[in-house]
Amino acid sequence: MQSLLLVAAGGAVGAMARYGAGALAVRLGLAGFPWSTLAVNLLGGFAMGLLAGWLAEGSPALRLLLGVGVLGGFTTFSAFSIDVVRLMEANELMPALAYVLASVIGAIGACWLGLILARGGA
Repeated sequence: MQSLLLVAAGGAVGAMARYGAGALAVRLGLAGFPWSTLAVNLLGGFAMGLLAGWLAEGSPALRLLLGVGVLGGFTTFSAFSIDVVRLMEANELMPALAYVLASVIGAIGACWLGLILARGGA
């Protein structure tokens, strides 16, 4: 139960930060291009790298709170980024490339399909 609460608390903070980034972009007049999403994804990937390095042997509770919770609520792109980096570090380059392609193309395709279905079909 403690693990779930750590993830939930961190997720709330991350989601609020993500909302804040979007609101800031609108206030700055940057709503024409998804600058806030790009910034959040890049920052989340960087933060996940720092966190993975700092907590490699560290506290599981901090990993849940910050990695799964805060960064998970901020962007799931951070989890995707560390997965790809770990595959590359293990010299699993083809699986890493396949994962990138399947994730990006698959997610866009799935989103498109969901949108078509929600709008009443083809």
